[in-house]
Amino acid sequence: MNEQQLERMRNGKGFIAALDQSGGSTPKALAAYGVGEDRYSSESEMFDLVHAMRTRVITDPAFTKDRILGAILFERTMNSRVEGRPTAEYLWEEKGVVPFLKIDKGLEEERDHARLMKPIPGLALTLEEARGKGIFGTKERSVILDADPAGVRAVVDQQFELAWKVVAAGLVPIIEPEVDIHAPHKEEAERLLLEEITRHLHALPEGFNVMLKLTIPSVDGFYSELMENPHVVRIVALSGGYERDDANARLARNPGLIASFSRALLEGLTDQQSDEEFHATLDASVEEIYRASIV
Repeated sequence: MNEQQLERMRNGKGFIAALDQSGGSTPKALAAYGVGEDRYSSESEMFDLVHAMRTRVITDPAFTKDRILGAILFERTMNSRVEGRPTAEYLWEEKGVVPFLKIDKGLEEERDHARLMKPIPGLALTLEEARGKGIFGTKERSVILDADPAGVRAVVDQQFELAWKVVAAGLVPIIEPEVDIHAPHKEEAERLLLEEITRHLHALPEGFNVMLKLTIPSVDGFYSELMENPHVVRIVALSGGYERDDANARLARNPGLIASFSRALLEGLTDQQSDEEFHATLDASVEEIYRASIV
């Protein structure tokens, strides 16, 4: 584990950029960026286009350690290059941004009002390659759809089972049990989630580090006590479908919680913008999210 990166994630000011759209969400991300399906005829061409979008974001002068602590990458992005250098190396060496890797392979069908992660084939090899390429940590997402104790427990149990494997590989896991913002009993689901996370944290050995990526809670400051747990490096928030202004306002009401936005970060950026327009839009977005993350 890179101690300099760990210190930055514990105490640095800023937020995490989520640049990890995968196969299922890539067409939607490209469409929002102004790149329609008529621009590509294969999966390979589609991923080339999304890598070009991510490269434009990463290389922009607005994308630096001054306001951005880390970036979550899709596996293809990790295995690609930015300005001739491996992406993770470029992020850390050129930008001072800590690189993470999304490792989940999507979601199982709903059961007990929750969607667990699908099996992750070749996990050990992926983690070994990630560490060799300078990745600091991983991110893995599952979803809670309502306040069902069986579903919440199953999600958190699976998340921590995977976290043990990530830590054993020398990486820091970002545990992401997303509570759907449209969950009928969202506040109660978050209460159950907090109980289950706390139960697992109490059982961890000294020096076992995790991060948490959680939906912005219905009750302001709900995760404040969790932030004090010695095993928790940082708690970051997903935008969860909230528009950026709304997400930022909710985030700012939760001191200590920092953003890890994807769609909300890229909102307003298009392939057709000039470099000056692109930079101005990204710079404004980064500044707004940064300000909401340092309250």
